[in-house]
Amino acid sequence: MSRTRPPVRRIYESAIKLTKINDMSKTTKKLPASICWFNVPADDIKRAQKFYSGLFGWKIKPFRGMKDFMEIETGGADASPNGGLTGRKAGEQAILNYISVESVDKYSAKIQKLGGKICVPKTAVPNMGYFAVCQDTENNGFGIWEPNPQAK
Repeated sequence: MSRTRPPVRRIYESAIKLTKINDMSKTTKKLPASICWFNVPADDIKRAQKFYSGLFGWKIKPFRGMKDFMEIETGGADASPNGGLTGRKAGEQAILNYISVESVDKYSAKIQKLGGKICVPKTAVPNMGYFAVCQDTENNGFGIWEPNPQAK
């Protein structure tokens, strides 16, 4: 029986691994642009917690003592993304997937060059990394995530 690491630990270890890869001068290995996190907005967090726990068996618990942010542990393999359950901020706010990138700054510029928009600019999650929330040319929202254990 394989034992999975706690979800926050997995995110941190991914950031450490990426830092080591980027520090190696002769490497050309790039971070794959994979879904690494998702966020589910809810009108009633407790109701949504009960629904997703009952449906998929996900463990959903408060994240770092925050009242309106719950962490979803999917229980999948280490490559399986975990997510967050938050209070809905806007009427039609949808589930948001986060894509791992090497640099939020570089990808933000690329998104704008290709006709997309940056809705929430680069924001630090201390000791974990940086994110930005974006919109594509078809008005779909998505996030980008740069793991970085030195983020402040």
